[in-house]
Amino acid sequence: MYEYDEECLQAFLEQQGKLFDEPVADTLEEAEAFLEDCMAAVVNNIEEVKGFLEEEGMDVDGMSMEEIEEAAEVFALPSGQYLIVEG
Repeated sequence: MYEYDEECLQAFLEQQGKLFDEPVADTLEEAEAFLEDCMAAVVNNIEEVKGFLEEEGMDVDGMSMEEIEEAAEVFALPSGQYLIVEG
């Protein structure tokens, strides 16, 4: 289980439109509950994002690191970490 800090929750609230057609959360509390329910992951760098996606069965072999970073499931955090949300 991951801990979602305020930076992570705020980034999700601001960027959730890239993955979902309609907002799934309006507050930090709702964002935290949603991320816990879908078991979203926080990783330290883009290489870990690639590894996580590979483990989840996503074919990322032909994708550049920039393409992986731009995937709808991947949310860049101001700290340099990444939030991965499977929609």
